[in-house]
Amino acid sequence: MQMTPSSLAGLQQVPQLVPADPSASGGKAAPPSKMKKPSVDKDSEEYRQRRERNNLAVKKSRMRSKQKAMDTQQRVNELKEENERLEAKIKLLSKELSVLKDLFLEHAHNLADNVQPPADAASPAPAQ
Repeated sequence: MQMTPSSLAGLQQVPQLVPADPSASGGKAAPPSKMKKPSVDKDSEEYRQRRERNNLAVKKSRMRSKQKAMDTQQRVNELKEENERLEAKIKLLSKELSVLKDLFLEHAHNLADNVQPPADAASPAPAQ
């Protein structure tokens, strides 16, 4: 689309942010905080609409932030509960392992006591 002088007449004038003569400011652009903002008519419909859109955006952003914090806290609580369950399971399994080790050692000891070496293998055979 080509812009003709007649089509440009309906457009609003955009304030110039860069000085026309770069040597006038030493060749550096002023930081945003030092730049003169264009005067805004706070009673205008455009200003009111922009403020309303901004207020809605801020409200939505804060709601998302709160929701994220709540979700994170819920996840922390779930992980703490899972951790407690797992620690209880570790404790139970450790006790079970200890009991089974004791049973195994007792059984192995009893087997060793009951195994008698064969009579002819333990003592030399009498000479004939």
